[in-house]
Amino acid sequence: MRWTWALLAATGGGFAFAQDFPNRTVRIVVPAAAGGAVDAISRILAQKVTASWNRQVVVENRPGAGGNIAIEHVAKSAADGYTYLTVSQSFAHNISVYPNLSWHPVRDFSPVMLIGTTNGVLLVPPTLPVKSVKELIALAKARPGELSYATTGSGTSGHMYMAFFAATAGINVAHVPYRDVTQAQADLISGRVQLYIAPMPAFISLVRSGRLRALAVTGTRRSGALAEVPTMQEGGVQGYEAVTWYGFYTVAKTPREVIERTHGELVKALQSADVRERFAALGIEIVAGTPEHLAKHLEDEVGKWAKVAKTLNMKAE
Repeated sequence: MRWTWALLAATGGGFAFAQDFPNRTVRIVVPAAAGGAVDAISRILAQKVTASWNRQVVVENRPGAGGNIAIEHVAKSAADGYTYLTVSQSFAHNISVYPNLSWHPVRDFSPVMLIGTTNGVLLVPPTLPVKSVKELIALAKARPGELSYATTGSGTSGHMYMAFFAATAGINVAHVPYRDVTQAQADLISGRVQLYIAPMPAFISLVRSGRLRALAVTGTRRSGALAEVPTMQEGGVQGYEAVTWYGFYTVAKTPREVIERTHGELVKALQSADVRERFAALGIEIVAGTPEHLAKHLEDEVGKWAKVAKTLNMKAE
């Protein structure tokens, strides 16, 4: 595992300002229901920072509209360092698939940290008679339009990832959007839907228990958490790469010294042995980069997924 630790130093009046922060409850808003990867990451970090700051850090779930409900809520919050947002890559691609958004990821938010990255994983129920990506593609081509895939909504990361896979592999599979990940999990396990590309942290236990079968991971490198599972490219889908990432943001124009203090607390949390172990078990590779690192990463991701969305003519329904 590669680590990037940033050393922060606050000086002068900024240090005095940050010394008084926080003096009340801090919120981390999650644009998804409880139980998913973003929720798990937020709760792990909230627990550590609560102990460090001796101030309550609470996680607030606001699912819906591909994450836009929560994101818009945070964009309209006070720029005082008491409201944060944990996001995944949908934060970068929503502006390409949702028309007329009221928020913009650069204009309305200040980056704090790129927390880490993980592979997505292509999942099927054990009852589906395929054990590799090549077998899946062959089955889908033999039964065009008969296989279906679950997502947590049109325009979400899972939708982008699977549409990208289907286009790259040259297969025709039906999209079945769900309102939450729990129902999607249940229908995938039962075989009511046959495919799902999901963030590894939310599904890894189901793979290890044998309730779901992992055919491939979506990055260009295998994951240490599921080392036996090949990449999409190893499975024969050349040119396919879709790495899930997790970023921590706050409201635009939040004082820099507050962002630096928050970043420092996150660095300490991510350096602790118990957090490293929990993240590794979830298949997350910690990055812990600077705010500037996250800003550049977001710029790259916006450009990448804008091209994919345009090529596939993807728009949220």
